Amino acid sequence: MFTIEHEFDATVITLVDEGATPLQEDVIVNTFAECITVEQFDPRTERIVRVTLSLEQVRDLAAALDLPEGAYQLAPADGKGLDL
Repeated sequence: MFTIEHEFDATVITLVDEGATPLQEDVIVNTFAECITVEQFDPRTERIVRVTLSLEQVRDLAAALDLPEGAYQLAPADGKGLDL
């Protein structure tokens, strides 16, 4: 299950783990104009763990989910660079 909320400066996506136990804490994805953050509560440390990704890193991650093992470089938006 997931929710999507549009706030003033970000879109917030919350991923809820509804699978078999052991269940994981909710994952919160904040999308901003310049970056994306992924947050999850760590019950062992009782702190939020945050990872910040550039938009290019997110683009590469999305592409990597559907590719076999290997090294790749996507073409930048200006068309200069390597294509898949």
